[in-house]
Parts: sequence; structure tokens; C-alpha cells
Amino acid sequence: MSRPTDAVLDGPTGEWLADHAKLVTAVLSVVGYGLVASAFAGVIPLFPDLTRAQVLLFSDLIAVVNTTALVVLLVGWRAIRRGDVARHRRAMVTTFLLICVFLVLYLWKVGGGFEKSIVIRQGQFLDQYAGVVEPLYLLMLAVHIVLSVVAVPVVLYAILLGLTHPPDELGDTAHPRVGRVAAFAWGLSLFLGVVTYVLLNHVYSWEAMERGLLVLLAAPGLRVRCGLDGEE
Repeated sequence: MSRPTDAVLDGPTGEWLADHAKLVTAVLSVVGYGLVASAFAGVIPLFPDLTRAQVLLFSDLIAVVNTTALVVLLVGWRAIRRGDVARHRRAMVTTFLLICVFLVLYLWKVGGGFEKSIVIRQGQFLDQYAGVVEPLYLLMLAVHIVLSVVAVPVVLYAILLGLTHPPDELGDTAHPRVGRVAAFAWGLSLFLGVVTYVLLNHVYSWEAMERGLLVLLAAPGLRVRCGLDGEE
């Protein structure tokens, strides 16, 4: 089935991707999930080891990338609300590329370094309410993780549809519906990721966690401490 050439991806390749968008989305999603699981499990040594200082630098870089991605995503959302399809497309493609940068940095940080466990110490902000802060932090972390996982296929599918169809055809595809879901899940996940980064690195303290396949989902409990272990 031939498509107009004003699609970003046109020609035989674009036509094939458009006709097999769901299959390509499924394959890319499985590959992405596999890379993340391998990095956490240490099964495939994809990245060189990082020093403690480098892990901290990567954490900061990831936060900058995610914050930028969130801002650009909001720009894209506002653009489509105003009917500016070209700006919307540029913003969403830019956001997707930023997320790819995030994925490389994150996998390298986990595969070559370590993850962090939050610790609330005496004298820190609201330490007397650690019993309230703990469930709130873990809830935000859990929602961030779940949305990060769920967003992968819907974001990929929306991007594929957007790149392989001209603007005047997109209304007849699932792109508007899937795009709304993708933007909400993507945006909320990015926002919560930035919030948990600030809490972990700039409000409270942390200690290094052992690398393992379930470390992402098995969020450790918070502890109130006076010691210096894992302090930045």
C-alpha cells in the first residue's frame, strides 16, 4: 500500500513499518525489556565498570536528560493542542531521542555501577515523619517504575505511527488515542523520576545496593540513621 511522501519515513521501508507497526513495537519492546533485565542481573557485561564518582555523575546527567525530555514533551503536547503538527512532531521525536540517551546512561549506570537505597537520617527534612515519607516515596517510585514499563510499547507504537503516516492520515489511525496515553504515562513517569531523584540525592541520604534482577522492584525500606554509611 503506497503512502504519500510527506511521511517522515516513506518509501518501501516506511510502508513496511506502517503495515507492521504492532509487530515492530512488540519486538523493540521485548529487546528493551531484555536489555534492562540483563543490566540489572549482570548477565550480559555490556558496559565497563564505573567508579563511585562516575555513578553520581551519571545520576545527575540522567536527571538533566529526563527534565529536558519532560519540558520538550510538554512543548509537544501544547503544540498539538494548538494544531501545530510540525512542531508537535519535532518535539515528540526529540523527546524520544532524549529517552534513548537516558536508556543508554541508565543501563550503563546500573550495569557498570550500582543502584541506590534511600536513607533518612536524623536531622534531615521531616525525619520525624519517616513513617509517612517512606510510603510516599515508595509509592512515587513504584508508580514511576510501572509507568516506565507500561509506556515503552505505547510510546513506540505512537512514534512509529507518527513517523510512517502523513499528518492528514494520522486521524484515521490509532495515533491520537495511543498518543494521549503515551504522553500521559511518559510525562508522569518523567516527573516522578525527577522528584525521586531530588529526594534521593539532594534531600536525603543513600547507600549503594547490590546489583540484582529484582533490585528495581524490591524497593528497600527507609531507615533513620546518625551514621555516615553511604552519605554523599
